Amino acid sequence: MNDFRQSVAAALALIGSFDSELIGIVWLSLRVSLSASLIALLIGTPLGVWLAISRFRGRQVLVVLANALLGLPPVVAGLMLYLLLSRSGPLGFAGLLFTPTAMVVAQVMLTTPIVVALVHRPVSVLWAEYADLARTDGLSHLRSVALLISLGRASLLTAFLAAFGRAIAEVGAIIIVGGNIRGYTRTMTTAIVLETSKGELSLALGLGLILLSLSVTISTLAFLLVGRVGEK
Repeated sequence: MNDFRQSVAAALALIGSFDSELIGIVWLSLRVSLSASLIALLIGTPLGVWLAISRFRGRQVLVVLANALLGLPPVVAGLMLYLLLSRSGPLGFAGLLFTPTAMVVAQVMLTTPIVVALVHRPVSVLWAEYADLARTDGLSHLRSVALLISLGRASLLTAFLAAFGRAIAEVGAIIIVGGNIRGYTRTMTTAIVLETSKGELSLALGLGLILLSLSVTISTLAFLLVGRVGEK
């Protein structure tokens, strides 16, 4: 019990002193995860809407695939990306392996299916309601997509929240493609794993408390925004 109290006290002291290493890790985690979530939103939103309003051969296969990829193991995604970015891989010339950019790409791979699935479902319902109106007004597919995105703003916030939650808590893929390099590619989750294995519980616990606080804060803000959108 005394060890636990000492670890908590040391963790709080680190947070209160704005320890430079801790702040650097938190900042990199936010930068990587927010970038990946925004990119996933930009890619997944039009794809989800397109799958909801289009009718073509193989559409259902793509919908099933998007939902199946929700369970894509992070280590498998990381391994696939590692093979692509390694020196002997087809994209090795880019020199992206063990960089924050590779970590963003890995998280985009994991979060885009989440956005596609969470946008497709509610937009399908909206399209069933507004399809006749769109056809009557002669709206093109592009304008229909814009209309549904506007009507489904709350769903976009939910999709972004889910994507960010997956990204900020991810460990396996970013360790593989990022290398967990101190001061360069070390995020909150990878640092917690490393510091815990070393027995350095104060930094691990401090990062864990910050990660938990960030998750709760962002979830609260997102739900408040969803409520405001729903009132309009």
